[in-house]
Amino acid sequence: MARRNSIFENEDKIIAGIKASLDHSPTLAAEPSHLSLISAYERLLRTTKHLVKLNDSSAQRQTELALEAAEKNRQLVSLSTQLAKYLSPQVYETIFSGSQKVSLQSSRKKLTVFFSDLVGFTSITDNVESEDLTAALNYYLNEMSAIALQYGATIDKYIGDAIMIFFGDPETRGPKEDATRCVSMAMAMQERLYELSDKWQEYGFQEPFRMRIGIHTSYCTVGNFGSDNRLDYTAIGAGVNMASRLESAAESDSIFISFETYSLVKDTIRCTEVPPLHLKGIVNPVRAFKVLDASAEDSVIRIKADRSHLIARLDSLDKKQIDQLRESLSEALELLDGHIKKS
Repeated sequence: MARRNSIFENEDKIIAGIKASLDHSPTLAAEPSHLSLISAYERLLRTTKHLVKLNDSSAQRQTELALEAAEKNRQLVSLSTQLAKYLSPQVYETIFSGSQKVSLQSSRKKLTVFFSDLVGFTSITDNVESEDLTAALNYYLNEMSAIALQYGATIDKYIGDAIMIFFGDPETRGPKEDATRCVSMAMAMQERLYELSDKWQEYGFQEPFRMRIGIHTSYCTVGNFGSDNRLDYTAIGAGVNMASRLESAAESDSIFISFETYSLVKDTIRCTEVPPLHLKGIVNPVRAFKVLDASAEDSVIRIKADRSHLIARLDSLDKKQIDQLRESLSEALELLDGHIKKS
């Protein structure tokens, strides 16, 4: 109100001055044209003031709407950030970029499917409090998921301590590269789990977590499954079942891959064939291979002492590095012998 009054301060003074002059001049006051002109001026001024008032209200409303829009946008960003935690980054990106519709649809694609679980997890959790179990499991899943995302995997789902992952959708680098990245990811997971072998004592576990993994490459149906109200982005088909069965048949701390996956990675990843597997639900024996790079005793040196670990892959070292390793180990042995003699 003070702002509008200040805008029309001069006009109000003019009208007040004219009226004062008319009061002191009967001749001017008696002239109809003067009165008509003043009356018209007053009406125009009132109309102008009303328009300014409406404009002020409109500007205020626009400001209010802008603030409301900013708050809604902040809420949407917050919700989308939370929603992103329920989806793989690739799936989230395709949905929010508009390149993929959220509807009941699927397609056939060649995927490399990964399954893992913790060996004997049910039995080793019997004497652990549920809060510690939850904390340990979440820590484990977080560590494995970080590696999966590093390799560009699509994390399908967590099933208790089990993880289902696939490569080849919604992004693919071709079947060979997808398979290589999947097996390399599995090896990195096994390595990380070994590094964390002492971590689980903090949560009350007497034995460290040990993982087994199964991997298979084949055509699967992948996309949105469910209902109009609840969708799940996943892969289904015989290829998924094969990966799951390989994981169940795998030995502790090992990675079993199918012949189809082996044929794609054999030039870059060391494997050895295992005896034919008789898998549940699959009629014929299955050719499978065990990945060696993750646990081969002739190529990996592992030294563990308290919470310290040394891991050296001999096949990745050149002659100079091997000589340096030999010298360091010799010095360590001498120190160890000296300490034993003193004690």
